[in-house]
Amino acid sequence: MYKIRMGIPQMQELWENLEKKYKEQTATKNELKLFKLLVSCFSKLSNDPRYPGLCTHDIEALTKRYDQKVWESYLENHKPAAGRIFWVYGPDKNDITIIGIEPHPNDKKDAYQKITLSSKAESQTETENSEQTKTEKKKRK
Repeated sequence: MYKIRMGIPQMQELWENLEKKYKEQTATKNELKLFKLLVSCFSKLSNDPRYPGLCTHDIEALTKRYDQKVWESYLENHKPAAGRIFWVYGPDKNDITIIGIEPHPNDKKDAYQKITLSSKAESQTETENSEQTKTEKKKRK
């Protein structure tokens, strides 16, 4: 089973905003629809990234541009501009980081040029090492 993480800063902000609006029951109809699609997709993705309904496949153009394998999975299908999520493995083992949500690109030529993706969060090890270094510096003072 994979842990779903949000890319920083864009995806993390989007998710926190949707989650807050959902809990406070202030989400618009479109935000509520997106939230439910994401929850369903994240559940399937965390259990099996190759779940047939997600139609997961790598995107070569984004993989080359971001210098890591970037995957695309379907949020919905058979609709104009159907939603897609873009994700990568990592930063830690058994992590999947969501780095983008976009409508399906319509034009075939340079379709993925317009897509901008979030960065991966630090791994737990990097975060722990960073905290440890900060603590050590304080002790030296």
